[in-house]
Amino acid sequence: MRSADSQKSSPSNDGSQSQWTLIYRMLGLAWQFRAACLRVLVLNLVLVALNLSGLGLAGLGIDVLRQAFQPDGPAPRWPLGWNPPVGWSPLALVVFVAAIVLIVAIFQATVKFVAAVAGAALSQEILIQLRTNVYDKLQRLSFHYFDSNESSAIINRMTGDVQAVRGFVDGVLLKILTVALSLGVYFAYMLSVHAPLACACLVTSPLLWVGAVLFSRTVRPLYKRSSELNDKLILRLSENVQGIQVVKGFAREDDEIARFTESNRALKDQKYTIFWRLSVYQPTMGFLTQINQLVLIGYGGALVIQGQLPLGAGLFVFANLIHEFANQVGQIINIANSIQASLTGAERIFDVLDADVEIESPIDAIRLPRARGQVTFEHVDFAYSSRSHIGTIHADEPVLQDISFVIEPGEIIGLVGETGVGKTTLLNLIARFYDVTAGRILIDGIDIRQLDLQDLRRNLGLVFQESFLFSNTVAANIAFGEPEADLQRVEDASRLAAAHEFVVDLPEGYDSLIGEHGCNLSGGQRQRLSIARALLLDPPILLLDDATAAVDPETEHEIQQAISSAQHGRTTILVSNRISALKRTDRIYVLHAGHIVESGSHEDLMRLDGEYAKLARIQFVEPVSAFSS
Repeated sequence: MRSADSQKSSPSNDGSQSQWTLIYRMLGLAWQFRAACLRVLVLNLVLVALNLSGLGLAGLGIDVLRQAFQPDGPAPRWPLGWNPPVGWSPLALVVFVAAIVLIVAIFQATVKFVAAVAGAALSQEILIQLRTNVYDKLQRLSFHYFDSNESSAIINRMTGDVQAVRGFVDGVLLKILTVALSLGVYFAYMLSVHAPLACACLVTSPLLWVGAVLFSRTVRPLYKRSSELNDKLILRLSENVQGIQVVKGFAREDDEIARFTESNRALKDQKYTIFWRLSVYQPTMGFLTQINQLVLIGYGGALVIQGQLPLGAGLFVFANLIHEFANQVGQIINIANSIQASLTGAERIFDVLDADVEIESPIDAIRLPRARGQVTFEHVDFAYSSRSHIGTIHADEPVLQDISFVIEPGEIIGLVGETGVGKTTLLNLIARFYDVTAGRILIDGIDIRQLDLQDLRRNLGLVFQESFLFSNTVAANIAFGEPEADLQRVEDASRLAAAHEFVVDLPEGYDSLIGEHGCNLSGGQRQRLSIARALLLDPPILLLDDATAAVDPETEHEIQQAISSAQHGRTTILVSNRISALKRTDRIYVLHAGHIVESGSHEDLMRLDGEYAKLARIQFVEPVSAFSS
């Protein structure tokens, strides 16, 4: 986001938050959706109860059949102390049990559907809230944050990382509670049937929990590295799409394909490392659960033979519950896997949410509905700040040093100088995209840091060095700063910016859709629409960052005439490398090495025969200026 006057700072790195801190904060997120979470949890517990009921009824059916073939065998244990009428035949008993099993199965399917819908709704609510929170914070962060973070990393946090954090609620927290309560219900049931057998069959369970903890600690760094590689892959794709003209112009398609393939393979290899560890862990844990089946067959079978345990309500149900235990263990494995993805995503999401909003309105902000247009710089210094690899913030070399001048309302001021001297930075400071390092900037005698930020920026008409248009209609782009503006105001601003003639020639006129970044318009057309967008607000102060750089001489003349008519009653600060534009200004400031080295009108500076005169001579001799803003 930093202008061409400066270099991009290194990515920020505030240091990792502790695992328990991240978990605590994600629990806070879940608490915001506690009602929906409780609803999903209750539905899952109902499913557990219905599953257990189905198993118990199936075991009862087996015992009924066994008694039919072995009348002298153990009698079936009917639930809730109920016993069937004496006259019922074995077939009637079996049909009765089967009917109840069918009813339970239908009810279970219904509850499962409701639980799935409730779970999906919860996931989407959390996802929407997270994305909204992150997007809201990004809108309020200063340019420093965007200077320090690649756009690909920001996009990945808005997409992949919010999904990972959302997964903590429904993929970790609710699953942990469901698994814990399910295992508790199953174990209590097994204890009620035969306590020694229950304990013997679950003797390996502590090992499963130990394994889950060890696995979780092992894979967390792998997930963090995976997110970093995913950032790089998105960056590679984004840069290639945006720079496709350069790629094709230099016939570098094959090289770019190779670079993308390399990034893709690196991500694949990292994912494979995670999956390999997971594939080793899952069978190992599964083997431990099979030991429980061996104990059941040996010990439980002996109890059945001795008549101490029912075949259906005892051994059959135990076998199925142990199988359910194995399934729940599989859930523990997935939970251990999901929690590391969630922790990695949470650390990156909270990095955005915790970032300082460096530029904001003060609590007792001074309102400024419409400025007169006086702009004052008092001994202003400015240096971009960056972060070291350990997260320490430090200031770079100063870009501007001891800048002082006063612009009276209605004056037209020009800024000129070599690339990187701070011309665009100076405009950014007026708009308070950054705060000065020292000194102060005043509008109408008020320090801009005391003004309401929205008021300040609505008093400024900004035309940036690189014109940016949104994928919307021409009218919507011009009225971006004031969407409720009617078509007449849009057309007036368009005429003022010498854009009306080409707009009405478009297929749909002002309703014509502009492609991404204005790709279906020329550079001059895009710039004129940007100027119209600034003029629609009728700002008392115009900041023009080389507004005519992307237009031909004829169009430049039209725009200069239009701007000249728009400058009446407005303070205008013009950054330009064209002498023809600077001649029209009341005063010119020449920047060199971050200082103002010359000031005066065009004629004064030419007589001075200094830096400005040197620039003018070079420009008149060479077709392309030696300087650019």
